[in-house]
Amino acid sequence: MSQQGRESAGRALEALAELAARLRAPDGCPWDREQTPASAAAYLLEEAYEATEAIESGTIEEVRGELGDLLFQVVFQAQLFAEAGHFDLAEVIDEVRTKMVRRHPHVFGEARARDAGEVRQRWSEIKREERRGTGRGLLDSVPLGAPALLRAQRLGSKAAKVGFDWDDAAGVWEKIEEETEELASAGPQGETAELGDVLFSWAQWARHRGLGAEAALRTANRRFTRRFRAMEALAARQGRALDQMSHEEREELWAAAKAQENPLEDSE
Repeated sequence: MSQQGRESAGRALEALAELAARLRAPDGCPWDREQTPASAAAYLLEEAYEATEAIESGTIEEVRGELGDLLFQVVFQAQLFAEAGHFDLAEVIDEVRTKMVRRHPHVFGEARARDAGEVRQRWSEIKREERRGTGRGLLDSVPLGAPALLRAQRLGSKAAKVGFDWDDAAGVWEKIEEETEELASAGPQGETAELGDVLFSWAQWARHRGLGAEAALRTANRRFTRRFRAMEALAARQGRALDQMSHEEREELWAAAKAQENPLEDSE
């Protein structure tokens, strides 16, 4: 980014912070004035999901808009904490900038990194040093509120840093087969726990294969939604509803919906 671009971004961020403060002013927006960090956290999470969805399947305009919505939620949270006397937006920005500089000594210091793998290793070492003396364990940095598949994958990745992991994807596959057998033989009291073990194992297999389990499931959800809507449209053209059709007729519509898709639609 050029100097002019940085100055422009700085002015825009300052204006956004002023807007958040104005909304919270005594003569501001009644709804915004009622918000607390806890109540506004739900909107922060919602905007993060919407930004992710736009990045994965939206247009450039949608990505820009959703990133803006997410940024506003960050600025708004900083305003709430500033009002409570804890910290302000400048402190948030300074802290993350300092952290990123510290964690990239190969860019801002004398260290050298030959490849991305070495960068990841050094990053982990620096984070371990940061945790030292804080009483925090290796897994404490994985958010409890993260989507379950994503959290499972992150937990496995963290544990792998100290050698607690399978040797390769084939080893995880054997575990999946073992857990699947246990699920099949589990009674009603144990099905939930066994299903969780299967899903956790699948997340680790994806990790070993370099795949994002959460992203893969989001893509599958989008694909199912798109095909189901196409089924509804095909049924409507026949003047019928899906619940009025036989199982075989619905399967035929599903096949037709799949056949009319662009094969590159889920290539991301």
